[in-house]
Amino acid sequence: MTMNRILLRLLATALLCAGLVACASSNTTAIRSGTATAVTATSELGVPDSTSATGAYTGASEYRVGAQDLLEISVFQVAELNRTVRVNSNGQISLPLVGMVVAGGKTVQELEADIAGKLDETYLQDPQVSVFVKEFTSQRVTLEGAVRKPGIYPLTGRISLLQAIAQAEGVTDLANLDGVVVFRQIEGKKMAAVFSLNQIRAGQAADPQIYGDDIIVVDQSGAKTGLQRVLQAVPFFNLFAVY
Repeated sequence: MTMNRILLRLLATALLCAGLVACASSNTTAIRSGTATAVTATSELGVPDSTSATGAYTGASEYRVGAQDLLEISVFQVAELNRTVRVNSNGQISLPLVGMVVAGGKTVQELEADIAGKLDETYLQDPQVSVFVKEFTSQRVTLEGAVRKPGIYPLTGRISLLQAIAQAEGVTDLANLDGVVVFRQIEGKKMAAVFSLNQIRAGQAADPQIYGDDIIVVDQSGAKTGLQRVLQAVPFFNLFAVY
């Protein structure tokens, strides 16, 4: 092999290495900035697909009222009829003038029409009724992995990652505190973000909000699980990325 060929091969190798380094650097920058498959930091992350822009939980399909849901009912320009009521175990609510109303199994729009129809029968002319669901008993969060009581838990209000894990009675002694993964559906894609309980507890990272239909998995130290692939695929804390 001539000296020129050796030099050309060395030059080609150097250019290839430089290209790989540049590519890796570009990907890292894109992930940090949120322009690649990773989205933005949790504090700036939009709500999941199961939650509307106004904060109302919609779930996978049109929501139907269920037992123990908390409803805020208002009648336009008739403030004395406004009520905040909880649906009882039979799916009913009690309202002034109309008495018991079956709310369970109905959509918000159906319930609004039903209440308006009952008021229109004898008391008001063309009443405008609004129903807002303040608490959804069907809103759930799933906790798996190295937690003391894995399972599906109701989400009745605003809750953070630490609070959600507390519902499962905390993590086990074998939990990897730097390997907590939250799975979430965003813009039609299933995404994952890795969080560190150590950083959150130390005040070095924000305690992210958890939404309905989120899945939280706590990694187990030393265990070879499928979660390891996700932990490796999401190289930075607090970023949601396609996995």
